[in-house]
Amino acid sequence: MFGPRIWRFGSLSDWVPEVQRLQNEMNRIFSGLPSPAPGNDPLINVWVNNEEVKLTAELPGIDPEKLEIAVLADRVTVSGSREPELLKEGETYHRSERSFGRFSRTVELPFKVNSDKVEAKYEKGLLEIRLPRAEEDKPRKIEIRSA
Repeated sequence: MFGPRIWRFGSLSDWVPEVQRLQNEMNRIFSGLPSPAPGNDPLINVWVNNEEVKLTAELPGIDPEKLEIAVLADRVTVSGSREPELLKEGETYHRSERSFGRFSRTVELPFKVNSDKVEAKYEKGLLEIRLPRAEEDKPRKIEIRSA
């Protein structure tokens, strides 16, 4: 698998073909295996302004009843479970990339959240959570008095 060239020191141009060949070989070996991304499930986007955080999570094919959202101070956790797709008799996987089972993702937010006013909706496989900033955490304007 490794030729003598990979152990020889030389210029970067000597390494590029070997690294590309190694990458192609690894891709070929692992192409039929599922590729879970531990710690990155579900995939999320987070937007922030001075008033709130908006978090969206990709959760296609999940029953909203099996989703859980927990908010504590400046952290939000989205967790739940995906059921595996059952194969019919005589079927086998040709390629299987979608994961199943329990998942949990915790995100640290830039400020504390008012957990009483958190809103969540689930539509077309996308979970959207609006997390309003806690009043005590909002910046306050301080009046300056002259002496």
